[in-house]
Amino acid sequence: MLPAAKALIAELDAETATTRRVLERVPDDRLTWQPHAKSMTLGQLAQHVALIPGNISRMAAHDSIDMATRKMEYPAGESTAAILATLDASVTAARAFLSGLDEARASGTWRMTFGDREIFAIPRLGMLRTICFNHWYHHRGELVVYLRLLDVPVPVVYGKSADEIPFAAVVA
Repeated sequence: MLPAAKALIAELDAETATTRRVLERVPDDRLTWQPHAKSMTLGQLAQHVALIPGNISRMAAHDSIDMATRKMEYPAGESTAAILATLDASVTAARAFLSGLDEARASGTWRMTFGDREIFAIPRLGMLRTICFNHWYHHRGELVVYLRLLDVPVPVVYGKSADEIPFAAVVA
């Protein structure tokens, strides 16, 4: 397997565990809540977070995407359990894509356009790093803020949270 793809799979696996902890906290009875009229609902954002690895991997399978023709619709997850199942399927698709990358495909140019205008052109691995992973982390962080606004205990993402300190000594 391509070393860069192997490294991305290792990161995907580690970050999936973190993302799962965040998604597990999404309350089923608040999926329609949204912090602002321009924001996604909690259910839409959670589903988007769950879908990102698989969706971006499917995009990376092509040589380009035209954003002028892409519908920017965000369906809401039906329940926390369904969102977690979506995450599992999404990560499986991403792992399969990354496992099948060869050097030529990984270093090949991937383009984002808007009609006839090129937004950017980067190596496919760069696209996966930027649009898949960094995009995933951005929206997961947004989801953590939603949880805080709903007064849901925020799980550890990196290190500790205001609600959890996993490395603190247990006092009996």
